[in-house]
Amino acid sequence: MLPITTMLAIRPGKTCMPQRPAVRTRDMLVTAMALIIVCATFASLFVVRHRLEHEVTGSLSADLMHSVTTFENLQAQKLSALERENALLADLPSLKALMTTSDERTIQNGAVEFWKVSGNDLFALANADEHVVAIDVNGSREDSSLRAGLEVLLTEPARHYLVSGGRLFACSVQPLYFGSEENGTLLGYVISGYAIDRKIVEQFSQATTVEATFATRGHAISSTLPPAVQTALMTLPMPLPEGITPTQLTLVDEQYLAVTKDLSTSASAPLQLIVLKSFARAERSIRQIDHLVLMAGFLAMILGTLLMLALSRLVTHPLEELAAGVHAFGTGDSTHRLPHRGTREVKELSESFASMRNEIQQAHRALLESERLATIGRMASSVSHDLRHYLAAVYANAEFLASTGLSEAERAEIFADIRTAVQGTTELLESLLIFSRTGTSIRRSQELLSTLLERAMTMVRAHPDAATVTLISQYDNARETAAVFDGKQIERAIYNLLLNACQSVRASAEAAYVIATIHVNDEIVSLEVKDNGAGVPGGIRKTLFEPFVSEGKQKGTGLGLTLAHCIAVEHGGEVVLASSRPGETIFRMSLSRGPLEQATHAEQDGKKAVAG
Repeated sequence: MLPITTMLAIRPGKTCMPQRPAVRTRDMLVTAMALIIVCATFASLFVVRHRLEHEVTGSLSADLMHSVTTFENLQAQKLSALERENALLADLPSLKALMTTSDERTIQNGAVEFWKVSGNDLFALANADEHVVAIDVNGSREDSSLRAGLEVLLTEPARHYLVSGGRLFACSVQPLYFGSEENGTLLGYVISGYAIDRKIVEQFSQATTVEATFATRGHAISSTLPPAVQTALMTLPMPLPEGITPTQLTLVDEQYLAVTKDLSTSASAPLQLIVLKSFARAERSIRQIDHLVLMAGFLAMILGTLLMLALSRLVTHPLEELAAGVHAFGTGDSTHRLPHRGTREVKELSESFASMRNEIQQAHRALLESERLATIGRMASSVSHDLRHYLAAVYANAEFLASTGLSEAERAEIFADIRTAVQGTTELLESLLIFSRTGTSIRRSQELLSTLLERAMTMVRAHPDAATVTLISQYDNARETAAVFDGKQIERAIYNLLLNACQSVRASAEAAYVIATIHVNDEIVSLEVKDNGAGVPGGIRKTLFEPFVSEGKQKGTGLGLTLAHCIAVEHGGEVVLASSRPGETIFRMSLSRGPLEQATHAEQDGKKAVAG
C-alpha cells in the first residue's frame, strides 16, 4: 500500500533533469598535487637547464680565452729560447767566416752543417743586402718558394711567423756582425725556426683541452679538428670575428664555441688562430642532469600522489561517509551511520547534520500525523455525508414499506430506491477498501484494454448518473494486442474515469455524451475519456488527483480520480488532465504494456499457490 503522503506527493508531468556526475574531492586533491609536481618539475628543469647553459657557456668562454693566453705564453717562451739559440749561432766564428765568402754555393753547402748544429726545422742564411742565399728545411734545400716569406721577415723584424706553401714556421732572425754589434760590420743574417704542424698543435690542444686551427686565406695550415669538421669550418666566411666574446658555430651537427686570434701582424701572410671548444660534453652533462631532474620529479610525483592519497583518505573518507549518510537520508534511510572521525570541521558538520536529521524526522512525523488526521477528517466528513444520505434513503423507504395500502408499482419503486442506496453504499465502501489496499495485491495477466473498457461501460450504463448520457467507445488501431495488467484494477480505474465524466455532463443543457478512445503503440497503451461538460473548475485543477477533492457534485467521495491515478502509476503510467474547457474535457490514462514474461510468471505463481 502506498502511504497517504506518498500519494499526495504524486504529480503528473514532473521530471527530473539529469545531473552531471560530481567530481570527488579525493580525485581533485590527487590531480591537483600531480599537476603541481609536474609543473614544478618542468619549471625547475627549465630554470636549471637555462642556468647550466649559461654557466657552461661562461666556463667554455673562459677556457677559450685562457687557452689563447696560454698559447701566447708558450709561443713567447719558445721564441725566447729560439732567440737565444739563434744568437749563439750568430756568434760562431766559423759561421761568420762562412758569411764573409761571396760565393753562394759555398754558403749553401756550409749551411747544412750549421742546420744540423741548430737542430731546428728551418735554417736559412741571408747576406747583408737581405737576400736569402741558403735555405734548409729538415735537411732538404728549398727553392724560392720560401724566399719571399723570409725576405718579409728580414724587412720587418717584428714578424716571426712564416707562412708559405701551406706550412707555418715560428722563426727568429739574428744579424751577423764582424766585430761588435755597435762598431762591427754587418755580414748577413741567420734565420732559425721550428714548424708549427699538427703535432705541435696537438700538444697545445692537450695542454689546454681545446681544439685549435691555424688558417690563412680560407685554408687550414695545421689543425686538430677532424677532416669533416675542419672542412665545414673553412667554408665559413673568413676571417672570423675577433674579440673577447666567443662565437657560437654549428659544424657537422655539433655546437662549438670559438675564439679567434689574429696573428697577421706577426706573420708574413694573413694568419688566424681559431680555438674551439665543443658543447658535446657539456650537452651530455646537461642531459644527464635533465634525466636526474625528471627522475626526481617522477619519484616526487609518485611519492606525493601516494602521500596525498593517504592524506586525502583521512580527510575525504569521513566526508564521503557523510555524503553517503545525506544521500541515504534523502532516500528515506534515517538509520545510516554518520562518521564520528576526521577533522574537527568534519566532526562538527556530522554533528550538525545529525541534529538537523533528528529535527527533520520529528517535523516529518508531526507533518505525517497532521496529514493523517486531516485526511481522516476529510474522509470522515465525506463518508459520513454520503452514508447519511444513503441511510436516510433506506430508512425513509423502509418506513414507506411498513405502511399499508401501497400498490405493487409503488413497492417496486421503493425497492428500486433502496437498491440504489445500497449500491451507493457498497461503491463507497469498495472505493475506501481499494484506496487503503492500493499496490498490495497486483495480479498481472494478459488483458485487452478494449475488453476492460466494454465491461466498465456496461457497469457505468447501469449507474443512475449515466442514465441520460451517451457512452461511445472508439479504437485508433485495427487490431489491439494483449498487454499485461491487473484486469480488475484497470477496469475499476476506467469505471471511475467514465463515471466522473458522466457526473460532469449531467448538468449540461446539450445532449450529454462521453467518448472513450483507445490508443496503442509498442510500449504504451492509453485511454482518452472525452466529455462535453462545462470543464474542470479552476480552483481544483492543481489538487485534482488528491483524495477527497470534489466540487459541483452532490454526492461522491472524491476518490475516483485519485484511485485511477494511483492504479495507473502502479502500472507504469499516469492519469493527466489533457484538456479542459467548456464543451470539452479530456482525461488521458497511459499504461505501460509490460513484458509478457510478467504474466507468465504470475500465472505460474498462481498455479503453484493453488497446488499448494
